[in-house]
This record gives sequence, structure tokens and C-alpha cells, in this order.
Amino acid sequence: MTLLDVARHANVSRATASLVIRKSPLVGAETRARVEEAMRALGYVYNMGAARLRAERSHTVGVVVPNLTNPFFAELLSGIESVIDAAGMVVILANSGDLAERQDMVMRRMREHGVDGVIICPAAATEPEFLDRMAEWGLPLVQALRHISDDIDYAGVDYAAGMREAVGHLASLGHSRIAFAVHGPVHSAYLERIEGFREAMFSRGFDPDRIIRVPDQTAQIPGAAHLLFENPEKPTAVICFNDVIALGLSAGLHDLGLKVGENFSLIGFDDVTDAEAMRPRLTSVSTAPVTIGENAAGLLLDRLIDPMRPPRRVVNDTILHIRQSCGPIPVSAL
Repeated sequence: MTLLDVARHANVSRATASLVIRKSPLVGAETRARVEEAMRALGYVYNMGAARLRAERSHTVGVVVPNLTNPFFAELLSGIESVIDAAGMVVILANSGDLAERQDMVMRRMREHGVDGVIICPAAATEPEFLDRMAEWGLPLVQALRHISDDIDYAGVDYAAGMREAVGHLASLGHSRIAFAVHGPVHSAYLERIEGFREAMFSRGFDPDRIIRVPDQTAQIPGAAHLLFENPEKPTAVICFNDVIALGLSAGLHDLGLKVGENFSLIGFDDVTDAEAMRPRLTSVSTAPVTIGENAAGLLLDRLIDPMRPPRRVVNDTILHIRQSCGPIPVSAL
């Protein structure tokens, strides 16, 4: 008989049942009584010895990201490592490939290695039951960039505000026909950026549905630039889901004979270090991945010190870094 069985019998989450057996004041009296009745009915006995074993520390922290080829995650990791190193602990890094099945395997390995906790950017298809399983294992977890539940610590950024900044900057230059280029699977950050773009466009009376999908493979993005111009009302600017797309579309627009920053405007998202290396230099919405990593690591360390503290959300503001890839709307487009 496990605590998950008790939770199901009482019709509560595994995390709530865990709070009850640990005498947490966060649980209401009615819920506590229901869980305790389920424990009696099922004959569940809390194993204090196992709990003490789980309390032993390995001074290692797992970090699971969905994509190691995106430079954004390298910057996120540097922020995590700076805080974890200062705490005298070591990071174990794993790549889920944005696949829920692989993520499950990676988390099992993390548990086998006895990590004290995990910072995870959840794979796109992660189900809520995943969090119940982590709670059953007694494994402290912090969500980074993407979130599945408000009941788990989260470090992220205000994606919608970033979209408002990007649309507002282009509007100030006279652009109204603005496209949004996306790729990859659907997850919370994807939805927040899409919704942020649509709301920002709608609020200005612009068409909010100029959304195109480009290939996931970076090498194929330049060849997809023509998708921007298949609508009769061709856009004069594009905001990209991330800087990887922006770099690819910049090359594709060049191949189509357009000059980024002169007769077509381009904005990236995330503002990784490559933005300064691009020519013309890329205007991009900074999400400060290093800071997000630092925040995520801080949340996990706080959770290890006080496992019963209420879940916290640390959401950064964005900053639009204006460089050379945007210009006034061309006279020919008026």
C-alpha cells in the first residue's frame, strides 16, 4: 500500500496526502480528515525509517532540459551552476529531447543516483501524473521556463510582456502587418508567447492571426522564409519564437533578396549571445536565461532547507534589446 493509493482513495493529490502525514498546517481540516480516514481504511502505515533514509543528502542536483543544441539552455545552465556550486553541490545534467518517455527514464536515473532535487524544464507532453510520481518518490522539484502545476515551485519569465514590447516597438516604426514565426511542440511557454502575440496585436487593431510554422531543424529554417509571403497582405516584419528561428529567417530573407533592418524587420526572442554576433545585429526580447537559472537554483535550495514551505513562483520581466534588425516600414509597403 502506497501513499498514492491513499491519495486516490481520498480523491486528493499525492502531494496533499504527503502534507497530511507530515502534519502540515497548509491542509484544511475536512481534507485532513478525509485523508486520515483513507489511511485507516487501507491500513496504510507511514515508514519513518524510509523517510529518514530519504532525508540523507548526496549534495547533487539534477537538471533536465529538452534541448542541448539551443544556446539558450547553455546560458540557463550557467546560472544554475553558479548558485549550486556556491552551495558546495554538483549538477548532473540530462537531456530529455522534449520526449515525455525519455524524461521518465532520465528521472528514474536521477533517482537511482540519489540526487537531492531536480530542476526541470518539462517535456512538452508531460502529464500531471508525472508530478504525482515525483512526490511519491519524495523528490523535490522546481519547474523552469515551462510549468505543469501551480503547486510546484517555478522560475520563469513574463513571455506575454515580451510580446507586447516587441509588437509595440514595431508599431512605433509604422509596422502593422506583423507575422509571428513559431516551431516546436506545444507547451506552456509556447502558449504564453502565442497568446501574448495575439493579445498585443488585437489591442492595436492589427491582424492577430499572422502565425507561421517553420521547421524544427535549424538548417531547414532559411528555406521556409517564403512562408512569410504566401498571404496576399504580405507582412513587413516578423517576431520569432526564439533567436534560433530569427537567425534562420535572417538567412532566408537574404536569399529572397530582402535586407533585414532596411526593407524588412526582424525581432528575436531570448536574446542569447548569438544576437550580437549576427549582422545586422539582432533586436531581441531578453528573457535573461542566466537569471532564470539562478532563480530556479535558489528555489530548489530553499525547498531543500524547508520542504514544507508553500510553492513559490519567481517570474522575471523581459527587456527588449534594440539593435539593427528593425527599421521604419518601407515606403513601398505603405
